[in-house]
Parts: sequence; C-alpha cells; structure tokens
Amino acid sequence: MSERDVFEYAVLRVVPRVERGECFNAGVLVYCRAKSFVAARIHLDERKLLALDPAADVVGVRAALRAVEGVCHGGDGAGQAAGDDAGRRFRWLIAPRSTVVQPGVVHSGLTRDPEAEVERLLDVLVR
Repeated sequence: MSERDVFEYAVLRVVPRVERGECFNAGVLVYCRAKSFVAARIHLDERKLLALDPAADVVGVRAALRAVEGVCHGGDGAGQAAGDDAGRRFRWLIAPRSTVVQPGVVHSGLTRDPEAEVERLLDVLVR
C-alpha cells in the first residue's frame, strides 16, 4: 500500500459584485508538496453567475478562472510565475485579492493521488 501525502486545497469562488459579497464555488486549487503537484479545475455555472449579476462579464470570469489553471501548469501560460516551483505558484494563487475570482480558506488532508483529489473535490465542493 502506498503512503499518503499531505495536500492543501482551496475553493475558487466567484464574487460577481465584490461590494455585495455574494459568491459561489467555481473551482478548486490543490497543492501536494511531496509530489511537486499543483492543479486547478474549474466548473463555472453561468446561470448562478448571471443570477447574482445579470450584467456579469461571463467571458472575463471564465478567462480569470482559466488563468488560474495556466499558473498551475507553469511554463508560458503562468506569466510572471512561469519559473516558480509548484509551492510558490500555489501560494501566489491563494493570496487574498479583491477581485471577481477569489480563493477561499486553505484546508489540508491526506491523499495517495493528488490528481484524483482535484476531481473528487471539484465534484464534492463545486458541481
């Protein structure tokens, strides 16, 4: 039986109108130091977005969520974080910001398979 590794995760929330504070979950961000793994998965419910803000920029919100995935993948899609290791990219992504896409509180757990954990958390916390 393989060892379980510590992982950290945060829910990615969409806050269509920051001044109102209303939000909904639209993705998850997972980091596992032992595996040098960081990944994000998104699931944007456009009906929820437009219910909270009928004038919301759906394309812009989707682009912001995809940018999080790009930073996780590293390389050219990560912008200034391109050369950073997985841990630095995760820490940069969970830093509080006053934007439409915001990370939630960081939680931790144990896993044998961080990739599977991303999908499980997306199903449990977002879909």
